[in-house]
Amino acid sequence: MRLYFVRHGESTANCLREFSNSGVKHPLTEKGVEQARAVARGFGGLPVEQVYSSPVLRAMQTAQVLAESLQAPLETTEALREWNVGIYEGTTDPNGWELHRQVQDDWFIHQKFESKMPGGESFREIRERFVPFIDGLIQAGRNSNRNIILVAHGGLYLAMLPVIFRNIDFAFARQHGFPQAASAMAETRSDGLYCISWCGVSLQV
Repeated sequence: MRLYFVRHGESTANCLREFSNSGVKHPLTEKGVEQARAVARGFGGLPVEQVYSSPVLRAMQTAQVLAESLQAPLETTEALREWNVGIYEGTTDPNGWELHRQVQDDWFIHQKFESKMPGGESFREIRERFVPFIDGLIQAGRNSNRNIILVAHGGLYLAMLPVIFRNIDFAFARQHGFPQAASAMAETRSDGLYCISWCGVSLQV
């Protein structure tokens, strides 16, 4: 079984540097739509059983392009939503972005997994919604040749993919980042889920 983790294309929120993780305010830009189409072409007829998407507009629009191109069913799930930034939602406040950076440092460097932005989610709370969803997909597809695409967000992926991939850690994820419209491909093995490629970087397993 293979899981493909795709980040959405560019949205107006990205251009404005606005926190927009809970609503449907900001669509893809023209560039973002073209990025989504390019991702779909890159899959080149891959037989995809299911596309799952975050319920945030920029992810849903990206997922719709993929699902239509690949003729695969599409489902949204809260498990893939970008992490909650609390009182900074809907703002462009530089103080919010600095706190965002500090919280990520707490998680990735200092292992302070209860750290959060005021009113937002902690690392542990994100993990509680994300990991069981992925575990369910793996259990359902174990020993199969299924291909599943998941469309979500850079912050979520940097936090959670090192948790579910056996061969990726936080340092690697932060070093390589997760650009818009990039993807990571993972494959199930007998002892877990392994990343085969990360945003264009091939990995030996």
